[in-house]
This record gives sequence, C-alpha cells and structure tokens, in this order.
Amino acid sequence: MMRTQHRDRFSRGLRATVLGCVLAVAALVVPDSTVATTQVELVKIERAQGIDLDPQRVWILAVGSDARPGEDMLRTRGDALQLIGIDTQTGAATTIGVPRDSYVSIPGVGSDRINAALYYGGPELLGRAVGDLIGIQPEYVFVTRFPFFEDMVDDIGGIEVRNPGYFSDENLKPDGFQAGKIRLDGYGAMAFSRIRKTLPGGDFDRSANQQRVLRGIQGAIRARADEPGFMESGVMTVMKNLHTDLPPSELFRLAQAIAQVDPAKVTGCVVQGGIGDIGGASVVLPYVDQARSYGDQSRDDATIERC
Repeated sequence: MMRTQHRDRFSRGLRATVLGCVLAVAALVVPDSTVATTQVELVKIERAQGIDLDPQRVWILAVGSDARPGEDMLRTRGDALQLIGIDTQTGAATTIGVPRDSYVSIPGVGSDRINAALYYGGPELLGRAVGDLIGIQPEYVFVTRFPFFEDMVDDIGGIEVRNPGYFSDENLKPDGFQAGKIRLDGYGAMAFSRIRKTLPGGDFDRSANQQRVLRGIQGAIRARADEPGFMESGVMTVMKNLHTDLPPSELFRLAQAIAQVDPAKVTGCVVQGGIGDIGGASVVLPYVDQARSYGDQSRDDATIERC
C-alpha cells in the first residue's frame, strides 16, 4: 500500500511538473484562449550558422513584438528580447536579456537597433542578430504581441515578483511599485515589464524586470499545478493558439526540454552597455565582450555563474 501511494504521488508530481513547465515557458508568449492564433508564432531558425546542435541543449529566443492592431507582428520592431537556454540533462536554464535599443550590425542590413531586425527580416534575421551578439544562435524564435501578457497573467490569478526598488510612471503606474515582494495583476505585470524611463538603469533595468515577470509567471503556474483541470486547460489553450510549422515530433522535443527545467537552477543576466546618440536617436552601445562572456559561460550547461 505504501509503495502504491508513493508511486501515485510520484506520478502526480511528474505529471504536474511536465505540464507545468510546458505551460510556464509557453506562457512567455501565449495569451488567453480568446486570442486568435495570429497573436503568437513559433518559428524554427533554418541553416543558422553557429547553432548549438547538441540535443542536450535547446536555445529559444522569446520576443515581444511591438506590433499595433492590424500590423504584422513578424515584421515590426521587437520589444522584449530574451534568449533562453535549457540543459535537458541537468535541468539548468538561463535567460540572457538584450535591451531592445542595442545598436548592432544586422546581417544584410547594416548597423541599427537590434529590434529593427524583426522588421527587416522577420524572426530568422532577429535570431541571427541576437545570436551574433551573444555568440549562440537560437534554434527557435517565439514571437507574440507583448500587451497580451495582461490577459494571460489575469487568467492564472496574478503573479508575485521581488522588486529591488521603488519606481513609478506617470502614465502607466502613477502610484508606483513598492520595493520588495509585490503581487501583480495582468495590467500591473504589463506596466512592470514596460516602464523604463523612470528606472535608474533604463532599458537594462526594464529587461531585468521582464525576467522577474517571467519567473513570476512560472511560479504562479507551478503553485496551481495540482488544481484539477488547471494544467490540462492551460496546455489545451497553448496548443489552440499556437501557430507553427513544426511537426508534432519536434514540438514534443521542445516540451520534453522544457519539462526538465529545475526552478532552483535558473539563472539570468542582462547585457549591459553605454548610452550613445546615432542620428539624433538614443541607442544602447552593448558591451560585446560581456555579451559573448554570457554566451561562453552558458553554452555548455545553460548556466551563468555571474553577471
């Protein structure tokens, strides 16, 4: 009897972990079930140079498109840019944030802000540009309309994040976000992720806040994983809204990789840089050596020891 109970608990725990991880990472890019499939895309990068083909590691670029209603979200400027690496054997995962205004060389285009690569050449070109900066080419690119995070966060009952310091914005959040552990609803999560002008570190701090929101989403989903029907409903929502040309076998491979992530082994850093002026526009001049260091540290085990 004791062995049977142990197996049942193990099976329930494994099921919750697998479904939870699938939903948690998919939640980075998937809004609620009322949104059409055009709101989220999963694209495989073909023939990317320098791609990590080791099946032990998976590299995914998560992108929030800055598309307005009626615009093609695959051919506008990217907003949130997070390169995610997963080690399927150890359960380690890392997130490397890239400020959207990073001024880099875009293959076939010339120098421009990195988020413009999505406009010029879609997910594949953006993946190449981010990969050239960090030194690791993503295998997949997720693209979604960033504001739809609101509906998704509300659907999972809100999230908790640890805010390192008070900040506000007269338009998005006049009363501000208090320092410490705070709870966010959908609108709050959107504002927390979008505000940058009043942050001490500007675009760098915003990218770090986006990582905090992603961790909050994962935590909220894991906390509800055992609720009857919650995970099944969430996974069905993901599949219903996901638009991709990937075959089921490859989607299963991704699901397996995501399911291996251990929350205790998740690290994250944001590429820093100087502030410059190019043609009258403020840009980030990324520290390329630092970006490459993050790539070098995480390439073999999806772990960054220090930022």
